[in-house]
Amino acid sequence: MSDCIFCKLANHEIPTTVVYENDLACAFEDAEPQAPVHVLVVPKQHFENMTDEIPSEVLSAMAEAVREVARIKGLDEGFRLISNAGAVAGQTVMHLHWHILGGKNLGEGLIP
Repeated sequence: MSDCIFCKLANHEIPTTVVYENDLACAFEDAEPQAPVHVLVVPKQHFENMTDEIPSEVLSAMAEAVREVARIKGLDEGFRLISNAGAVAGQTVMHLHWHILGGKNLGEGLIP
């Protein structure tokens, strides 16, 4: 049994607000949103970040989740997709995750 919080959230061991999921990925609301829409997309299998060898089907499932979250949340005008790799980059949970940020004009900077 993993102690990883994102593993537990993605596999429904801890309750969360799921926006979308498929067999390999889960998208849920961020607990500390940085924009009106802030959803995390995580693989159900544990990978630390994008530097791991991630099977193409997992990345494809995550991309599908991003598209579906954008559709569900009405982000047809655009959104920002962010993934931090390592503590120096700001990664605080060492489980691969993509942030989908939107619902307002985010401007040109990386931080909304």
